[in-house]
Amino acid sequence: MENAELKQLLIETSSKSIMVIKDIDCSLDLTGARKIKKNGKDETKDEMMKQNKREDQEKKSRVTLSGVLNFIDGIWSACGEERIIVFTTNHVKKLDPALIRRGRMDLRIEMSYCDFEAFKVLAKNYLDMDSHPLFGEIRQLLEEYDVCPCDVAENLIPKGESSDHKETCLMGLIEAIKNENKKKHEVVLKEEVQDGNALFPNILEE
Repeated sequence: MENAELKQLLIETSSKSIMVIKDIDCSLDLTGARKIKKNGKDETKDEMMKQNKREDQEKKSRVTLSGVLNFIDGIWSACGEERIIVFTTNHVKKLDPALIRRGRMDLRIEMSYCDFEAFKVLAKNYLDMDSHPLFGEIRQLLEEYDVCPCDVAENLIPKGESSDHKETCLMGLIEAIKNENKKKHEVVLKEEVQDGNALFPNILEE
């Protein structure tokens, strides 16, 4: 996609629309491009490699930082109104400061890990329940482990029409959280063992 195509896409968008650019840090190379150009004479080997990678990406996408900024500021969208633009990213610190400064991004929402209050909202939406004896155990697990809201929601979706499907979903969520964190713990232990082998190979062989 090029700036002209982005402009045309915006012009064709009707008023009262919501436009979403998902994972903007991956979709476009807008992370610190100006800094590289400013210090071009003092680039290290790693910076040169990053620059080459950036140029390869630019061959696939000609949408520039300036083009996106114009897109946000409304220079190209003066013919319409009442549009909401949503950017999503997992690495907000990697984005160019000009892209996310105040006045361009009016509202920032952090989608953090699921806490107990968020779980209760999901339980109400998916299972139409406000309380259950298993809520206490779930609360303890959510306080102890990092769990994404989408993983919680997936386990709260009823899988059948049985009378006890609500309790089945809650038990499934508990089991899923325990299993996931057991896997993470095993990975950490494996990495620690590998690090130990690398540091003390002779001792371990003896």
